[in-house]
Order: sequence, then C-alpha cells, then structure tokens
Amino acid sequence: MSAYYRPVPRTDHARPTGALTLAGGWCWFDTVEILHRDAPSRLVAATDLPRDALERLTTPRAPIAGMTFDTPRLMGILNVTPDSFSDGGEHFDPAVALAHSKAMIAQGADIIDVGGESTRPGATDVAMDEEIRRTAPVIAAIRAQTGTPISIDTRKAPVARAAHEAGANLVNDVAGFTFDPDLAPLCAERALPVCVMHAQGTPDLMQVDPRYDNVALDVYDYLQSRVDMLTALGMPRAAIIVDPGIGFGKTLEHNLILLQNLALFHSLGCVVLLGASRKRFIGTIGGAPEARHRAPGSIAVALAGVAQGVQMLRIHDVGETAEALRLWQAATLGTDHT
Repeated sequence: MSAYYRPVPRTDHARPTGALTLAGGWCWFDTVEILHRDAPSRLVAATDLPRDALERLTTPRAPIAGMTFDTPRLMGILNVTPDSFSDGGEHFDPAVALAHSKAMIAQGADIIDVGGESTRPGATDVAMDEEIRRTAPVIAAIRAQTGTPISIDTRKAPVARAAHEAGANLVNDVAGFTFDPDLAPLCAERALPVCVMHAQGTPDLMQVDPRYDNVALDVYDYLQSRVDMLTALGMPRAAIIVDPGIGFGKTLEHNLILLQNLALFHSLGCVVLLGASRKRFIGTIGGAPEARHRAPGSIAVALAGVAQGVQMLRIHDVGETAEALRLWQAATLGTDHT
C-alpha cells in the first residue's frame, strides 16, 4: 500500500522547537498527513517519516537559472499569440511583446515565460515554423536587453532548440514531455532546466468530462513518473520544476482539491510552480466573467499557494501580485520590505 506524504505547512511566528523548514523556504512544519488510496489519512509527527521522505521535504531547493528559492519567485507570462484565453493578441507584435517583458521585469518578474501556442481549452496546434517565428525573435530581443531568465513555453523540441539558441534558460512543457519524444533528450543534452506540468488530454479536448480516481494522488503519480523519466535521462532532480496543471483537464472541484493539497507536491523533492492566473474557476467563484478582471482572485489563489510553500507563481498581473506578496510577507513573516 503506497503512502503519500503531505506536510502541513505553517508560517506562524510562534514556531515550536524542533519544527522543520519546508524545502529551505519560509514555511515550517512539524506534522505530516499520510495519505493512502485505500485507507483513511492520518496525521503523524514529521520526525516519524522515513528518512528519504523527510529529506525530500526539508532539503533546500537548489538555484535554477540563477534563481534561489528562499523566497517566492514570479514568472511573468508573455503570450505572443493571437488567441490566448486572457490576453490573446495584446502582445502579438514583437515590439509590444518586448515592451511588456521590460515592464514585467521592472514590476518584479524573476523570469519571463514566452509562449507562441495557445493551450487554452479548445485550442488547436500551431505549425512548428510559425511557433518558432513568434517566439525566437522575441526571446533574442529580450535577451539583448536583460539578464533576467527566460523560459520557453512549448511542447516541441525544434521550438525549444531555437528558443535556447536565442537565449532561453528553461523549457516549460504543459504536456509533461509526452507530446514530442525528442524534447526531454534535448533538454538533458543541453543541461536545460525544465518545468513539467500535468494535463489530462490535449488542449482541444481536455475540458470534456475530465475524471480522476483521486485527483491529488493521480496528479502526484503522473509527475513522479515524469520526474523519473527525466532523471533517467541524466537530468538532476534539482533542475526540475513540477506544476500540477491547474485548469488543464480539471473541473472546478478538481482545481480546488489540488489547491488544498499543494504541499503534497513538495514530496517530489522539486521546486513547485502554481499556474492559476486568470483561470476560469477564478472567474466562476469570484464573479468575474472576463479574464482580464480576475487579478484579485488570481492574487488570492497565489497567496494561498505561497502559504503552502509554493516556490514559483506563473502570473499575468506581475505588479499587483508583487505588491500583494510584499504585504503578505511583511504581515505574515515579518519581512521588512521598506
């Protein structure tokens, strides 16, 4: 019977003696929920965990693309597409895309995520040459003006290769390296760190009646299998970011269960990314039908993730999120940002 370990993260300033630091970050824990597929969960003292499980939960996450993870990092979204769900067409012009990337960096983005293919529900594939045409020149232009890390959001090896040659530092694959069999070996060969995301189905069909036996544990098992595949290719675990894929083949209820169990994914021993910005469930719960009006709800979800130790937030509204994060850190952790 497989066991899964979800630390119960806390940030209270009254920290008990013997409490453990979660992944070298800002949360501590002294209690862990042990989950099983065929038995009730139970709470145990963190020190009762097997040594290898405890090591994965407590080991500080190594820097990736120059970013340390002792504080939350912001990944600014730059969609150079005509049809993304929240900002399609706004940054399709290369000059506008460059200006927007510079604005996000000035507002506090730690990394810029450039995507040339919409993966919104119902989206269709973009031709490879077109995706390269959209992304590589923009990445080169950003790289010429800043040393800020850049990621390429793609499922395709030739797009990632062109992006890396243009200056990208990381590959972010929403298909979890299942779409193009050449993408993972390319990243391993070039020592490119990666973000591996869970999605059920392809964008055109993923929101058609998605089903799970246990969404949190199913997503965990999937990500574990992809991490195992990547490390078997020679990629260090420390170079892998995991993303549970909020909104990708999930109902509103699935999304909420994943958000309540984000701390579970620290057991993979990798940096955890949360990408919930402007997603449909935020509009449904928050009463914001238009994606561009979902910044308040997106920030609320982002801070809920940070409270569970999530190390990276993939967001549209960088300035607003950075401001909210500074206030959360000051009020919760006593961090001085004056």
